[in-house]
Amino acid sequence: MIGWAFRQIAVCGAVIALFYAMIGYKLFEQPKATEPAPAAMLNVANRAPSRSAAPNSLIYRADKSGHVLLDGNVNGASVRFMVDTGASLVALTMRDAEAAGISRSGLVFNQPISTANGATKVATVKLREVRIGQFSVADVPAVVHENLHVSLLGQTFLKRLESYEMRDGVLTLNWN
Repeated sequence: MIGWAFRQIAVCGAVIALFYAMIGYKLFEQPKATEPAPAAMLNVANRAPSRSAAPNSLIYRADKSGHVLLDGNVNGASVRFMVDTGASLVALTMRDAEAAGISRSGLVFNQPISTANGATKVATVKLREVRIGQFSVADVPAVVHENLHVSLLGQTFLKRLESYEMRDGVLTLNWN
């Protein structure tokens, strides 16, 4: 009887080992650690982008909430942007618009738009220049939004890049 019990234990052990060897290790495998990011990419505020090995390319790391925040310039004024690939237009806060030389008195908030927070009205403007790092775009259609807390870098800027890619929390901007 004892011999039979040991045989059963050995057979069950062999079946479990075979199962583990075939597919089980995938179920228990820990995610592989990514290679350490360069020090500039670990900057939580993302104030300084990393330069990649490719010319005409900038790299930014997303923050803990998954948003990419970066510093740029609008008409020569410093602006903090959140990259929003779902925004059709570059959208400025009232404060950033004023810093960029856009007078509140010259704005007409009559353009209806739909946002993630619902419908609202914005003022349309054309920005003389939007610059992120070494990449500059002239005559950028944009809006000024009175209730926005951070300016958005939308498609009227992003589509002028050669490409952009978000992968594993890293945004790469490429241009010619």
